Amino acid sequence: MANTAYELAKDQYAQIGVDTDSAIAKLKTIPVSLHCWQGDDVTGFDHDGPLTGGIQTTGNYPGKAKTPEQLMADMDKAMSLCPGKKKLNLHACYAIFEPGEFVDRDKIEPKHFKKWVEFAKERGMGIDFNPTFFSHPMAKNGLTLTSPDEEVRKFWVEHGKACIRISEYFAKETGIPCVMNIWIGDGFKDVPADRMGPRMRYKKSIEEILSEPYDKNLVKPCVESKVFGIGVEAYTAGSAEFTLSFAAMHDGCLPLMDNGHYHPTEVVSDKIPALLCFFPEIALHITRGIRWDSDHVLTFDDETKEMAKEIVRCDALDRVYMALDYFDASINRVSAWVVGFRSWQKALLSALCTPNAKLKELQDEGRFTELMMMHEELKTFPFGAVWDEYCRSCGLPIGAKWFEEIEKYEKEVLSKR
Repeated sequence: MANTAYELAKDQYAQIGVDTDSAIAKLKTIPVSLHCWQGDDVTGFDHDGPLTGGIQTTGNYPGKAKTPEQLMADMDKAMSLCPGKKKLNLHACYAIFEPGEFVDRDKIEPKHFKKWVEFAKERGMGIDFNPTFFSHPMAKNGLTLTSPDEEVRKFWVEHGKACIRISEYFAKETGIPCVMNIWIGDGFKDVPADRMGPRMRYKKSIEEILSEPYDKNLVKPCVESKVFGIGVEAYTAGSAEFTLSFAAMHDGCLPLMDNGHYHPTEVVSDKIPALLCFFPEIALHITRGIRWDSDHVLTFDDETKEMAKEIVRCDALDRVYMALDYFDASINRVSAWVVGFRSWQKALLSALCTPNAKLKELQDEGRFTELMMMHEELKTFPFGAVWDEYCRSCGLPIGAKWFEEIEKYEKEVLSKR
């Protein structure tokens, strides 16, 4: 019955010039980076203090990972239920120290991530990386790379340089380039007296970090913006204008857009083709913001679909580094990973099953009535049957049957923590 449904769907898509077999085959080659921090509420292993940096997790669902072994096991379970090619996305605070060993963030080394490299290599995955410029005593007055205290600023510059070295280690070990993203929560709660000074210090700090020697074919440094955060409502140093300008003026540095880091009425789907006009490569952190950068679990909603459409219709699947970034402690954390990853896979597959060349032709010829009609007709095409076939071809259960594994894992593993 399932194969019959797919054959019927395949024929219907073929009538509008879409080869669903090719779409499925293409999607299997596209890597998406899965973020480790969903599994433990952005805690990490190098501190026991609160989460800072203007971000927050809400909820206290049982089963939070508390050790590297638990986090890796949870990621394994999630990935076993997700179709498609994956990368691992780490924050620096997930360094794994041997018993009795500890170094501060400005002194971390590749050896502190050896177990993560082994984990990734065993699964044929690359690794992306993020310096952790938050949740640390040296984030003095909430400031890191923009701090007027030179001792503080230098500490964080050294952390960034250490992360460059670690990123290159990841790339050499896995044979896959490492996207290293620089994001800071530096800013002010109320109206500042000096907006330019912190940004000049931030510019200097990033330039100092990127002065660390690295192979540009192996390490892809990015700068990520944010409009505001908790406790930094009035001003953030790393605004969209700042980070985009920095990336444009520094060869080899990519702009990274998180679709939760803009005003609620802005959409990253419109920004993707704009940046692709000027940058050979860009990066995305894909999330779901509700009213602000709430980092809700990604779902198959309209903006998620539109972002995937733009990547595909711009022929930019090999120019856009895609990573998920959300954290929800109010629900089963493993299920959150699975729902989000599968949602982005659905969005990419839907985009690959869209007759983009035909729609562009209608737009260029001014046939807007027909274009509107086609947009609406596509909404009721049998995409579900194509998605089911993709999951089946990846050896995964069809429909919601994967959730039975979540319930079993919660009962046998998570509930006993």
